[in-house]
Amino acid sequence: MTFVKVTEQPSLYDGLDKKPVIDLLREINEEDKKVAFAVEKAIPQIERLVTSIVSRMKRGGRIFYMGAGTSGRLGVLDASEIPPTFGMDPTWVIGIIAGGDGALRNPVENAEDDLCQGWRDLERFNINSLDTVIGIAASGTTPYVISAIEECRRRGILTASITSNPDAPISAVSDIPIEMVVGPEYVTGSSRMKSGTGQKMICNMISTAVMIKMGRVKGNRMVNMQLTNAKLVDRGARMVAEELSLPYEEAKRLLLMHGSVKKAVDDYREHMQS
Repeated sequence: MTFVKVTEQPSLYDGLDKKPVIDLLREINEEDKKVAFAVEKAIPQIERLVTSIVSRMKRGGRIFYMGAGTSGRLGVLDASEIPPTFGMDPTWVIGIIAGGDGALRNPVENAEDDLCQGWRDLERFNINSLDTVIGIAASGTTPYVISAIEECRRRGILTASITSNPDAPISAVSDIPIEMVVGPEYVTGSSRMKSGTGQKMICNMISTAVMIKMGRVKGNRMVNMQLTNAKLVDRGARMVAEELSLPYEEAKRLLLMHGSVKKAVDDYREHMQS
């Protein structure tokens, strides 16, 4: 069976350069509406991945996102938001982009075609069988990612993939393939659009669900968030005040003393019981 890249199929729209701005925006929005439904169809595979990750992470495993271009940037973005949001050490969820951190801002020529560098980049982190590697590739054909996934599988490391093409080569080499088929892009081949939006949604789902199951959320609140600015301190103080029925200023004092909502609440309750 011939592999057809849906992501490279012609746009459903033409004459974009002659359309008024309002038509461009409405048509892009119409295409974006399709993304959530495509992601919804992949929920069973996402659930399987999250469950597998939690089991490994409770024994010390980590998550690695790998990608090139937009896909790599989105993996790095999701990983970078875990420490401030959930108070996790940055070594727990790691984003790797082909070409290194310089590629976050500027394209690195031919980086995604390197068949050996992906595994080398993982080796720098002493990757092991408790870890999970998630390859992100809209096309499903990125050599940098596929070769790293293949090497991981040979070494007994759990692998998953996120792609926008059905029956993609990366799916064939992944333990848990996630295929989110959003159809042709508004601008033909521009996978930074619907594919990128869907990738971000799925990464958010994976990391958020994992962090909840790892105890980093209580009720519906980020009780371990880092207090890195006034907005977060205020949010945390209000959470402590509500949880412990304390005046705002007293709650803020406790929060700043302990460094997190969870620690402030737990210590206060322990002190009151003693």
